[in-house]
Amino acid sequence: MASIPPQPGEHAQLRVIHKSIPRQYRVVHGHRWAFRMAGKGPAVLLIHGIGDSSDTWADLIPELARHYTVIAPDLLGHGSSDKPRGDYSVPAYANGMRDLLGVLGIDKVTLVGHSLGGGVAMQFTYQFPERTERLALVSTGGVGRGVTPALRAASLPGAHLVLSSLRLPTVRTQTVMAIRLLKLLDTGLGQDAPDLLRLVDALPDAASRDAFIRTLRAVVDWRGQVVTMLDRCYLTAGMPTLLVWGSRDQVVPAQHAEAAHAAMPGSRLEVFEGAGHFPFHTDPQRFLAVLEDFIATTEPVIRSAEEWREMLRSGGPDAGAPTRPRTAVPAARRESPTSLRGSGSSVSRSTAGTQAPQPPRRSLR
Repeated sequence: MASIPPQPGEHAQLRVIHKSIPRQYRVVHGHRWAFRMAGKGPAVLLIHGIGDSSDTWADLIPELARHYTVIAPDLLGHGSSDKPRGDYSVPAYANGMRDLLGVLGIDKVTLVGHSLGGGVAMQFTYQFPERTERLALVSTGGVGRGVTPALRAASLPGAHLVLSSLRLPTVRTQTVMAIRLLKLLDTGLGQDAPDLLRLVDALPDAASRDAFIRTLRAVVDWRGQVVTMLDRCYLTAGMPTLLVWGSRDQVVPAQHAEAAHAAMPGSRLEVFEGAGHFPFHTDPQRFLAVLEDFIATTEPVIRSAEEWREMLRSGGPDAGAPTRPRTAVPAARRESPTSLRGSGSSVSRSTAGTQAPQPPRRSLR
């Protein structure tokens, strides 16, 4: 895979030598879904985060499509998909993924979800375990309460007016200057400056802003994230699971990576040192290597209905036990293969599963 050598202070990037994969469209339940689809082989479903679209995966899709059938939808309310007045909850998005895959004739997938898309991927795994082969979560939501104050503020009443004002030339100029200042100051949010600017421009009309706010309020309020996956992470036992995080993520704090890793038995954890909320943009070459290695070195999970029932009946590893303080279990560290390291160090860990912190909010339905 050809790459552009990074200049001092810059991140490694893929050299895009393929034509951009165009969007396709299907109508599901009366709503038009936009998606990109390319390649042949085992299916890989890429799910973007809030306010984003399949554009976020554009540089990775052609590379993954060399070995896999890649599907990257614009979630309903995002990108070029319809933006109805409807249900934008995480379970509704998981249902939408199942139905879109059904229309496309795809029965099973490896799920790759970023941010909100990680929560959707986890919910899909919970609702449709028979359709899930592997799970890769990138800077995923749904682990802890913490989230950037900007999203907390956007969940408050009056947010629609604030978002509308971003379209005004003067306000947008000030916003661009503020984001660039964050980058100059070398802050965590500054690591994601290009993506923040792109997301600001992704809400051009009232329908887009309404959908964004409805989606956000389903998972975030003024106190932080309100949805958790920790209470049923035990169901990922035996499921090949990859966690990827940027060490400087200030949208969903990097500390959540350890909590998710501890709660998901047998999971792999890859921390991209110096990356923010979009580690697959900071170092796409390395991210591609990590993801392809994960898929190549794991077998798709196959669970019978009876095995699933027994896992549910068990209620988790600590069902029925009194709540006790969490005991940290030293995590094994190893050097990653050179092909996986890219421009930053990699932290690869595995765990047999330790007791996860008790979540103070509602669980995924």
